[in-house]
Amino acid sequence: MNILRLLDKLSYDKFFTTEASRLETITNMSLFGKKAATAAVPLGLGALMATPAKAETTKTLTSAALKSTLTDALQLALVLEYLENEYYSIGLSTPGLIPNGDRTVFMQISKHESAHVSFLKSTLTSLGTTPGNKPTFDFTAGGNFTPFTSYNQFLILAQAFEDTGVRAYKGQAGNVMSNKVVLQAALQIHSVEARHASQVRRMRANKGWIELADGGSMPSATNPVYAGEDNVNQAGYNTSTLFGAAAGSAAYDEVLSGSDAQTIASLFIV
Repeated sequence: MNILRLLDKLSYDKFFTTEASRLETITNMSLFGKKAATAAVPLGLGALMATPAKAETTKTLTSAALKSTLTDALQLALVLEYLENEYYSIGLSTPGLIPNGDRTVFMQISKHESAHVSFLKSTLTSLGTTPGNKPTFDFTAGGNFTPFTSYNQFLILAQAFEDTGVRAYKGQAGNVMSNKVVLQAALQIHSVEARHASQVRRMRANKGWIELADGGSMPSATNPVYAGEDNVNQAGYNTSTLFGAAAGSAAYDEVLSGSDAQTIASLFIV
């Protein structure tokens, strides 16, 4: 695939203004065609070498595994979007919490998160999977935070949630590759989450990007969000050789595994 053509498609930011037609496309598309087979090369090669009956069985197992991997990734994304959506909803409805000058920002972010929740639920349904129910959240994390009585604390958790979301979406990219429409939508959501993260970080007087494993004036309880961000080796290349470790690490944002993302989210789930 021509990477420039891919980037050109992903630069189209009107995805959610044409949600109905996109969801119709998802509903009607073939879930496990040639693109899906390519995503599982070892199993695909095994099918070519097998007898017809065995090849059909292998194909069925491959399709089931791909669908499970895809829907598991979407369910994880839904939990994270549920969390963010409820967090901003509560924040905006808490009198006197968010200064008037900042309310417009969080109102817009809240609309985005609501759209993401609706999209993920619709997509899971179209794939024949029941979307998970919204968990019961405790945004104090057992009394460790007071986000709805302190605006500073509200911003701290907003940054932690957004930075987690950005890394988590990257970490699940490989798990949604079997469905090109879902992959494109996930990448579009990822770029919006990245903009949220950058905006909130700047509202806290931080840089818009992450250097090393330092979230920027964040409490130690948020360290898991930034663990691994100090990596300076990319595909065998030491990125610190030109401008130093901080700049080298900042030039490449690291992924967050599904299990690590779940661990972080579980801190705020009752």
